[in-house]
Amino acid sequence: MLKIEHLTKRYGDKTAVDDLSLHIQPGEIYGFIGHNGAGKTTTLKSCAGILQFDEGEIMINGSSIKKDPIKCKKDLAYIPDNPDLYEYMSGIRYLNFIADIFEIPADIRQEKIRRYADLFELTNDLAQPVAAYSHGMKQKLAVISAWIHSPKLIMMDEPFVGLDPKASHLLKEMMREHCDAGGAIFFSTHVLEVAEKLCDKVAIIKQGRLIRTGSMEEVKGDDSLEEVFLELED
Repeated sequence: MLKIEHLTKRYGDKTAVDDLSLHIQPGEIYGFIGHNGAGKTTTLKSCAGILQFDEGEIMINGSSIKKDPIKCKKDLAYIPDNPDLYEYMSGIRYLNFIADIFEIPADIRQEKIRRYADLFELTNDLAQPVAAYSHGMKQKLAVISAWIHSPKLIMMDEPFVGLDPKASHLLKEMMREHCDAGGAIFFSTHVLEVAEKLCDKVAIIKQGRLIRTGSMEEVKGDDSLEEVFLELED
């Protein structure tokens, strides 16, 4: 589903991501862990086609993000750590705008918007401008917009920040449901307890380099993920 091969991204003299290779298979929830500045966001933005990178290749569902970015972007959704939404739009107008981009038929989009807006208790706020939304409401709107076109791959940068416990629980259920249906999830998080319970596989990155990856059992063994992470980061 997602193949990252020898990804390298530099900002001047600084190497933000250094020869990173990861493979995320259909059905997998893959966690991406590291301190601030470790290279997580740069990696995710490179995979989403937002950032150009210096070396390596990224394949989305068999297509190159460099050579065929439009096809790749049809197969993915990306939620940044601080969703940059069109605040002059109402919530419902924004969701319809996203559905228009992905050419979602009216009956399908209406069913999905109704379903997810009800789940996140956002239905009564969809007529309001996004500018009036709290951070948590914007995060919920971003999640709905990511799921609306049924992408094969969903990538998220710190998706649980700003969500209340009920919304966080719903998002976890949606992530599992998406992968059980053959999709894949690649997300970064600082909430190690969530990663330990939710992820099938995990990758730990430090100063742009991959230092540990594998199934949750392979990475943490008999320890907690937090203990392994702190030990590797010393």
